[in-house]
Amino acid sequence: MQLNLRHGLITSTALLLAGVSLPLQAHNPVQSDGASFWAAMVAVIILALFWLMYLLGSIKRPPERWRALLFHGSCLLCAYAVVGPLDEWAETSASAHMVQHMLFMVVIAPLWALSLPLPQFAAITGRWGRAVWQPLLKLATYPMSLAYVHAAVVWFWHTPRFYVLALEHPWWHLVEHICFVFTAAMLWWSILHCTERTRSWALLALLFTLMHTGFLGAVLTFADSLLYYSSHQLADQQLAGLLMWVPGGLPYLLAAAWLGYRWLNSLAANNTAP
Repeated sequence: MQLNLRHGLITSTALLLAGVSLPLQAHNPVQSDGASFWAAMVAVIILALFWLMYLLGSIKRPPERWRALLFHGSCLLCAYAVVGPLDEWAETSASAHMVQHMLFMVVIAPLWALSLPLPQFAAITGRWGRAVWQPLLKLATYPMSLAYVHAAVVWFWHTPRFYVLALEHPWWHLVEHICFVFTAAMLWWSILHCTERTRSWALLALLFTLMHTGFLGAVLTFADSLLYYSSHQLADQQLAGLLMWVPGGLPYLLAAAWLGYRWLNSLAANNTAP
């Protein structure tokens, strides 16, 4: 038993180090200086600790294989988005910046929610962790409220003043990333793990998020002038809007279809019940 635990810890640690180190080779924060260096290192440390807690918790409470793969894959994507070449491209390209945002909000966040990592975190944090998880789980029973919070975060960071602030100041860029990931993860958790009581609100939250992000994408797509940097290209800004509008909306549509299918099934089951 001890040998198996030791082997699992070694394997998990190797995966953690590989996942974090590979993107760093492309855009190494050590090669930066000043605020860029420290902001990048803080991002790496936060992600590494988050990942390590899951790995240690997995030893005590092994997850289903497919859920573990979802979690590890999402962490690798997060590492790539935060300290990979995409982060460097995002400084000069609005479309690359939008791809980074979409990875956080409609790929990484729902993958984390689907991976259901709470049992692993609870196994390693004990009663101290429960003091954090329980209020968050209670918030997750209000999908529309979380949709409003997430919408406020999205529009706040896409106003010209704060968009430029995040790109020009590494610490604010880190804060922006945390805001996107946290609010999106909470929203997706409330949707993907909704109950029969909250299913209708979860569906409404999805449609609301699809509409306001699609509207923002349309604004960027059809703008006839640059909204952010004068040195950017208008075509690149329009491509950013199109990415948010079309590919960025697909996960919300798929989730809405899935919720609607479950809802119809439950209604059919209730109607056929004796």
